[in-house]
Amino acid sequence: MKGLKTISVIIVLSIISYGCYYDKEEEIYPMIDCVTSDMSYSSDILPILISDCYGCHKADANFGNVTLEGYEEVLKYVNNGSLLGSINHEGGYSPMPKNSAKLVDCELEKIAAWINDGAPNN
Repeated sequence: MKGLKTISVIIVLSIISYGCYYDKEEEIYPMIDCVTSDMSYSSDILPILISDCYGCHKADANFGNVTLEGYEEVLKYVNNGSLLGSINHEGGYSPMPKNSAKLVDCELEKIAAWINDGAPNN
């Protein structure tokens, strides 16, 4: 009986040890390059706005009296600094998305790069 308990303990410890095996982090979670050069409003920025902002800020929703549908509308918030301030959750701006975590870093970097390049309508 004592031998059976010892074997059981060894088996359990082996299973636990195997479950705690660590691979290289880089292999498990490969780095995804965030390309931020030559950002295009239509190809890069608009899809982010549609997926993350239009739920509340398309023309027919217009929550908070903010519409981000259409380049000219977006440009208003680019020019007054509130687009970057809000999505980066900076003080003095209403953090967006409302009651949610910030956008993923790559999306934030793409929007910032596009704005820093003059927010072209391309």
